[in-house]
Amino acid sequence: MAKFTVAEFCVGGGGQALGLEAAGFECVVAVEIDGNCCTTLRLNRPNWNVLHEDMRLVDGRRWPDVDLFAAGVPCPPFSIAGKQLGTDDDRDMFPEALRLIQEMKPKAVMLENVPGFATAKFAAYRETLQSDLYDLGYESDWRVLQASDYGVPQLRPRFILVALPKDRMPFFDWPTPFSEKVTVGDTLFDLMAQNGWPGAKRWHCQAQQVAPTIVGGSKKHGGPDLGPTRAKKKWKELGVDGIGIANAPPASDFPVDGQPRLTVRMAARIQGFPDFWKFSGKKTAAYRQVGNAFPPPVAAAVGKSITSALEGKYPTNRRKRHVQLRLLEESIPYC
Repeated sequence: MAKFTVAEFCVGGGGQALGLEAAGFECVVAVEIDGNCCTTLRLNRPNWNVLHEDMRLVDGRRWPDVDLFAAGVPCPPFSIAGKQLGTDDDRDMFPEALRLIQEMKPKAVMLENVPGFATAKFAAYRETLQSDLYDLGYESDWRVLQASDYGVPQLRPRFILVALPKDRMPFFDWPTPFSEKVTVGDTLFDLMAQNGWPGAKRWHCQAQQVAPTIVGGSKKHGGPDLGPTRAKKKWKELGVDGIGIANAPPASDFPVDGQPRLTVRMAARIQGFPDFWKFSGKKTAAYRQVGNAFPPPVAAAVGKSITSALEGKYPTNRRKRHVQLRLLEESIPYC
Protein backbone atom coordinates (compact mmCIF):
# COMPACT_ATOMS: atom_id res chain seq x y z
CA MET A 1 0.00 0.00 0.00
CA ALA A 2 1.14 3.53 -0.79
CA LYS A 3 2.63 5.39 2.16
CA PHE A 4 3.35 8.69 0.46
CA THR A 5 1.96 10.92 -2.26
CA VAL A 6 3.69 12.26 -5.36
CA ALA A 7 2.89 14.99 -7.88
CA GLU A 8 4.59 14.24 -11.18
CA PHE A 9 5.42 16.53 -14.07
CA CYS A 10 6.74 15.78 -17.57
CA VAL A 11 5.58 12.23 -16.92
CA GLY A 12 6.04 10.88 -20.45
CA GLY A 13 4.98 7.27 -20.95
CA GLY A 14 4.98 6.53 -17.22
CA GLY A 15 8.38 5.00 -16.45
CA GLN A 16 9.12 7.26 -13.51
CA ALA A 17 5.51 7.08 -12.30
CA LEU A 18 5.47 3.30 -12.41
CA GLY A 19 8.76 3.07 -10.52
CA LEU A 20 7.66 5.50 -7.82
CA GLU A 21 4.40 3.57 -7.45
CA ALA A 22 6.46 0.44 -6.78
CA ALA A 23 8.44 2.41 -4.18
CA GLY A 24 5.29 3.24 -2.23
CA PHE A 25 4.09 6.53 -3.72
CA GLU A 26 0.49 7.26 -4.68
CA CYS A 27 0.24 9.56 -7.71
CA VAL A 28 -2.11 12.47 -6.96
CA VAL A 29 -1.50 14.24 -10.28
CA ALA A 30 0.41 13.48 -13.48
CA VAL A 31 1.02 16.48 -15.74
CA GLU A 32 2.12 15.80 -19.32
CA ILE A 33 2.03 17.89 -22.50
CA ASP A 34 2.07 14.98 -24.99
CA GLY A 35 -1.38 13.62 -25.84
CA ASN A 36 -0.23 10.08 -26.63
CA CYS A 37 1.54 9.86 -23.28
CA CYS A 38 -1.60 11.06 -21.48
CA THR A 39 -3.63 8.37 -23.24
CA THR A 40 -1.08 5.76 -22.15
CA LEU A 41 -1.27 6.90 -18.54
CA ARG A 42 -5.08 6.83 -18.50
CA LEU A 43 -5.11 3.45 -20.23
CA ASN A 44 -2.93 1.88 -17.55
CA ARG A 45 -4.01 3.89 -14.51
CA PRO A 46 -7.57 5.14 -15.00
CA ASN A 47 -7.69 6.26 -11.35
CA TRP A 48 -4.81 8.71 -11.76
CA ASN A 49 -5.49 12.41 -12.16
CA VAL A 50 -3.82 12.89 -15.57
CA LEU A 51 -3.65 16.48 -16.81
CA HIS A 52 -2.86 17.12 -20.48
CA GLU A 53 -1.25 20.48 -19.80
CA ASP A 54 1.93 22.50 -20.17
CA MET A 55 3.62 22.62 -16.74
CA ARG A 56 4.29 26.32 -17.32
CA LEU A 57 0.55 26.93 -17.03
CA VAL A 58 -0.04 24.85 -13.91
CA ASP A 59 -0.62 26.35 -10.45
CA GLY A 60 1.23 24.18 -7.94
CA ARG A 61 -0.84 25.50 -5.01
CA ARG A 62 -3.48 22.95 -6.02
CA TRP A 63 -1.42 20.24 -4.28
CA PRO A 64 -0.05 21.81 -1.08
CA ASP A 65 0.42 18.67 1.02
CA VAL A 66 2.21 16.36 -1.41
CA ASP A 67 5.15 14.33 -0.11
CA LEU A 68 7.23 14.25 -3.30
CA PHE A 69 7.59 16.52 -6.32
CA ALA A 70 9.05 14.50 -9.22
CA ALA A 71 9.82 15.72 -12.72
CA GLY A 72 11.74 14.46 -15.71
CA VAL A 73 12.17 17.93 -17.20
CA PRO A 74 12.92 18.10 -20.96
CA CYS A 75 16.45 17.02 -21.82
CA PRO A 76 17.22 18.78 -25.17
CA PRO A 77 18.73 21.88 -23.50
CA PHE A 78 21.44 19.66 -21.94
CA SER A 79 21.74 16.65 -24.26
CA ILE A 80 25.05 16.08 -26.05
CA ALA A 81 22.94 15.06 -29.05
CA GLY A 82 21.68 18.66 -29.28
CA LYS A 83 23.15 22.15 -29.13
CA GLN A 84 23.27 22.23 -25.30
CA LEU A 85 21.87 25.74 -25.08
CA GLY A 86 20.92 25.37 -21.41
CA THR A 87 19.19 28.51 -20.15
CA ASP A 88 19.04 29.87 -23.70
CA ASP A 89 16.77 27.00 -24.75
CA ASP A 90 13.07 27.73 -24.35
CA ARG A 91 12.58 24.08 -23.39
CA ASP A 92 14.54 24.55 -20.16
CA MET A 93 11.95 23.74 -17.49
CA PHE A 94 14.10 23.82 -14.36
CA PRO A 95 12.88 27.38 -13.55
CA GLU A 96 9.28 26.14 -13.82
CA ALA A 97 10.09 23.20 -11.58
CA LEU A 98 11.48 25.60 -8.97
CA ARG A 99 8.35 27.74 -9.21
CA LEU A 100 6.12 24.71 -8.66
CA ILE A 101 8.26 23.51 -5.74
CA GLN A 102 7.96 26.95 -4.13
CA GLU A 103 4.18 26.88 -4.58
CA MET A 104 3.67 23.28 -3.43
CA LYS A 105 6.29 23.02 -0.67
CA PRO A 106 6.66 19.22 -0.98
CA LYS A 107 8.53 17.19 1.61
CA ALA A 108 10.98 15.90 -1.04
CA VAL A 109 12.07 16.60 -4.61
CA MET A 110 13.39 14.35 -7.37
CA LEU A 111 14.54 15.77 -10.69
CA GLU A 112 15.75 13.62 -13.59
CA ASN A 113 17.63 14.55 -16.76
CA VAL A 114 20.28 13.43 -19.23
CA PRO A 115 23.89 12.86 -18.07
CA GLY A 116 24.92 15.87 -20.14
CA PHE A 117 23.57 18.02 -17.32
CA ALA A 118 26.32 16.59 -15.07
CA THR A 119 29.14 17.87 -17.30
CA ALA A 120 31.47 20.75 -16.46
CA LYS A 121 29.65 22.94 -18.98
CA PHE A 122 26.63 23.13 -16.68
CA ALA A 123 28.46 23.26 -13.33
CA ALA A 124 27.37 26.85 -12.67
CA TYR A 125 23.78 26.00 -13.60
CA ARG A 126 23.76 23.05 -11.19
CA GLU A 127 25.18 25.18 -8.39
CA THR A 128 22.51 27.82 -8.97
CA LEU A 129 19.80 25.17 -9.00
CA GLN A 130 21.02 23.71 -5.70
CA SER A 131 21.36 27.19 -4.21
CA ASP A 132 17.78 28.01 -5.20
CA LEU A 133 16.60 24.77 -3.61
CA TYR A 134 18.56 25.63 -0.46
CA ASP A 135 16.79 29.00 -0.31
CA LEU A 136 13.50 27.08 -0.46
CA GLY A 137 14.54 24.97 2.55
CA TYR A 138 16.10 21.92 0.89
CA GLU A 139 19.51 20.34 0.96
CA SER A 140 20.27 18.42 -2.21
CA ASP A 141 22.60 15.92 -3.78
CA TRP A 142 22.92 14.61 -7.32
CA ARG A 143 24.43 11.64 -9.06
CA VAL A 144 24.56 10.00 -12.49
CA LEU A 145 23.08 6.52 -12.11
CA GLN A 146 23.60 3.73 -14.63
CA ALA A 147 20.39 1.83 -15.34
CA SER A 148 22.31 -1.43 -15.80
CA ASP A 149 23.24 -1.27 -12.09
CA TYR A 150 19.58 -1.67 -11.11
CA GLY A 151 18.31 -4.61 -13.12
CA VAL A 152 17.85 -2.87 -16.48
CA PRO A 153 19.58 -4.60 -19.45
CA GLN A 154 20.94 -1.40 -20.99
CA LEU A 155 23.44 1.29 -19.99
CA ARG A 156 21.25 4.42 -19.93
CA PRO A 157 23.02 6.79 -17.54
CA ARG A 158 20.70 9.41 -16.01
CA PHE A 159 21.27 12.52 -13.93
CA ILE A 160 19.22 12.39 -10.72
CA LEU A 161 18.91 15.17 -8.14
CA VAL A 162 17.25 14.53 -4.78
CA ALA A 163 16.39 17.33 -2.34
CA LEU A 164 15.08 17.01 1.21
CA PRO A 165 14.67 19.26 4.25
CA LYS A 166 17.76 19.59 6.44
CA ASP A 167 16.36 17.24 9.10
CA ARG A 168 15.72 14.47 6.54
CA MET A 169 18.74 14.70 4.24
CA PRO A 170 21.05 12.82 6.70
CA PHE A 171 18.79 9.77 6.24
CA PHE A 172 19.14 9.73 2.46
CA ASP A 173 21.63 7.54 0.66
CA TRP A 174 21.81 6.54 -2.98
CA PRO A 175 20.59 3.02 -3.79
CA THR A 176 23.20 0.28 -3.81
CA PRO A 177 23.89 -1.21 -7.27
CA PHE A 178 22.84 -4.80 -7.85
CA SER A 179 25.57 -7.42 -7.75
CA GLU A 180 24.78 -8.85 -11.20
CA LYS A 181 23.85 -7.39 -14.59
CA VAL A 182 20.79 -8.48 -16.57
CA THR A 183 21.45 -9.30 -20.24
CA VAL A 184 19.48 -8.58 -23.40
CA GLY A 185 19.39 -12.27 -24.28
CA ASP A 186 17.86 -13.37 -20.98
CA THR A 187 15.39 -10.48 -21.07
CA LEU A 188 14.07 -11.07 -24.59
CA PHE A 189 14.52 -14.79 -25.29
CA ASP A 190 10.86 -15.76 -24.82
CA LEU A 191 9.69 -12.92 -27.06
CA MET A 192 12.22 -13.79 -29.77
CA ALA A 193 11.09 -17.43 -29.66
CA GLN A 194 7.33 -16.96 -29.36
CA ASN A 195 6.62 -17.23 -33.11
CA GLY A 196 8.78 -20.31 -33.59
CA TRP A 197 11.98 -18.69 -34.85
CA PRO A 198 14.52 -21.55 -35.05
CA GLY A 199 17.42 -19.17 -34.43
CA ALA A 200 16.16 -17.99 -31.02
CA LYS A 201 18.52 -20.17 -28.93
CA ARG A 202 21.50 -19.20 -31.07
CA TRP A 203 20.54 -15.54 -30.73
CA HIS A 204 20.11 -15.92 -26.95
CA CYS A 205 23.73 -17.03 -26.59
CA GLN A 206 24.96 -14.13 -28.73
CA ALA A 207 23.01 -11.50 -26.79
CA GLN A 208 24.48 -12.16 -23.34
CA GLN A 209 25.43 -8.51 -22.89
CA VAL A 210 23.98 -5.22 -21.72
CA ALA A 211 22.49 -3.09 -24.48
CA PRO A 212 23.48 0.45 -25.41
CA THR A 213 21.11 3.24 -24.41
CA ILE A 214 17.77 3.12 -26.20
CA VAL A 215 17.07 6.46 -27.86
CA GLY A 216 13.53 7.80 -28.22
CA GLY A 217 14.38 10.37 -30.85
CA SER A 218 12.74 13.65 -31.78
CA LYS A 219 9.46 14.30 -33.52
CA LYS A 220 11.45 16.30 -36.06
CA HIS A 221 13.13 13.12 -37.33
CA GLY A 222 11.75 10.13 -39.20
CA GLY A 223 10.60 6.74 -37.95
CA PRO A 224 11.97 4.93 -34.91
CA ASP A 225 15.34 3.20 -34.79
CA LEU A 226 17.85 2.24 -32.12
CA GLY A 227 20.05 5.31 -32.22
CA PRO A 228 23.16 6.65 -33.97
CA THR A 229 25.67 4.62 -35.96
CA ARG A 230 27.79 3.58 -32.96
CA ALA A 231 24.71 2.28 -31.13
CA LYS A 232 23.54 0.36 -34.20
CA LYS A 233 26.97 -1.27 -34.40
CA LYS A 234 26.65 -2.41 -30.79
CA TRP A 235 23.17 -3.74 -31.44
CA LYS A 236 24.57 -5.69 -34.39
CA GLU A 237 27.02 -7.36 -32.01
CA LEU A 238 23.96 -8.41 -29.99
CA GLY A 239 22.36 -9.91 -33.09
CA VAL A 240 19.82 -7.10 -33.51
CA ASP A 241 19.11 -4.99 -36.58
CA GLY A 242 18.93 -1.44 -35.22
CA ILE A 243 17.68 0.25 -38.39
CA GLY A 244 14.04 0.17 -37.33
CA ILE A 245 11.37 -1.34 -35.09
CA ALA A 246 9.44 -4.47 -36.11
CA ASN A 247 5.70 -5.02 -35.91
CA ALA A 248 6.13 -8.58 -34.60
CA PRO A 249 8.84 -10.98 -33.37
CA PRO A 250 10.71 -13.07 -35.97
CA ALA A 251 8.57 -15.78 -37.54
CA SER A 252 9.34 -19.47 -38.03
CA ASP A 253 10.68 -18.81 -41.54
CA PHE A 254 13.08 -16.06 -40.41
CA PRO A 255 16.70 -17.08 -41.19
CA VAL A 256 18.41 -18.96 -38.37
CA ASP A 257 21.40 -16.64 -38.58
CA GLY A 258 19.31 -13.54 -39.27
CA GLN A 259 19.30 -10.34 -37.24
CA PRO A 260 15.75 -9.54 -36.08
CA ARG A 261 14.55 -6.09 -35.17
CA LEU A 262 13.09 -5.27 -31.78
CA THR A 263 9.37 -4.75 -31.34
CA VAL A 264 7.97 -1.98 -29.16
CA ARG A 265 7.30 -4.56 -26.45
CA MET A 266 10.90 -5.79 -26.60
CA ALA A 267 12.20 -2.24 -26.33
CA ALA A 268 9.86 -1.67 -23.37
CA ARG A 269 11.32 -4.69 -21.57
CA ILE A 270 14.84 -3.43 -22.15
CA GLN A 271 13.70 -0.13 -20.66
CA GLY A 272 12.44 -1.98 -17.58
CA PHE A 273 8.69 -1.82 -18.23
CA PRO A 274 6.56 -4.82 -17.20
CA ASP A 275 4.57 -6.47 -19.98
CA PHE A 276 1.23 -5.31 -18.56
CA TRP A 277 2.09 -1.67 -19.32
CA LYS A 278 0.47 -0.76 -22.65
CA PHE A 279 1.49 2.15 -24.89
CA SER A 280 -1.00 4.14 -26.93
CA GLY A 281 -0.55 5.40 -30.46
CA LYS A 282 1.00 3.92 -33.58
CA LYS A 283 4.40 2.24 -33.59
CA THR A 284 6.50 5.40 -33.84
CA ALA A 285 4.57 7.23 -31.10
CA ALA A 286 4.63 4.18 -28.84
CA TYR A 287 8.34 3.58 -29.35
CA ARG A 288 9.17 7.20 -28.55
CA GLN A 289 7.32 6.89 -25.26
CA VAL A 290 9.46 3.86 -24.46
CA GLY A 291 12.74 5.34 -25.66
CA ASN A 292 12.33 8.62 -23.78
CA ALA A 293 11.27 7.00 -20.50
CA PHE A 294 12.97 6.93 -17.12
CA PRO A 295 13.47 3.17 -16.45
CA PRO A 296 10.95 2.10 -13.79
CA PRO A 297 13.46 -0.03 -11.80
CA VAL A 298 15.81 2.96 -11.42
CA ALA A 299 12.96 5.24 -10.35
CA ALA A 300 11.86 2.57 -7.87
CA ALA A 301 15.35 2.26 -6.40
CA VAL A 302 15.72 6.02 -5.89
CA GLY A 303 12.12 6.25 -4.67
CA LYS A 304 12.76 3.68 -1.95
CA SER A 305 15.77 5.67 -0.77
CA ILE A 306 13.54 8.75 -0.56
CA THR A 307 10.84 6.93 1.43
CA SER A 308 13.48 5.74 3.91
CA ALA A 309 14.63 9.32 4.35
CA LEU A 310 11.07 10.59 4.81
CA GLU A 311 10.52 7.91 7.44
CA GLY A 312 13.74 8.87 9.20
CA LYS A 313 15.38 5.49 8.62
CA TYR A 314 19.08 5.27 7.98
CA PRO A 315 19.96 3.09 4.97
CA THR A 316 21.94 -0.02 5.96
CA ASN A 317 25.36 1.28 4.95
CA ARG A 318 24.81 4.72 6.49
CA ARG A 319 23.30 3.15 9.62
CA LYS A 320 26.55 1.26 10.12
CA ARG A 321 28.58 4.45 9.75
CA HIS A 322 26.24 6.27 12.16
CA VAL A 323 26.59 3.54 14.81
CA GLN A 324 30.36 3.44 14.38
CA LEU A 325 30.57 7.21 14.78
CA ARG A 326 28.35 7.14 17.89
CA LEU A 327 30.47 4.39 19.48
CA LEU A 328 33.60 6.34 18.67
CA GLU A 329 32.17 9.48 20.25
CA GLU A 330 31.18 7.54 23.38
CA SER A 331 34.72 6.19 23.73
CA ILE A 332 36.30 9.66 23.71
CA PRO A 333 36.23 11.44 27.10
CA TYR A 334 34.55 14.81 27.11
CA CYS A 335 37.03 17.67 27.74
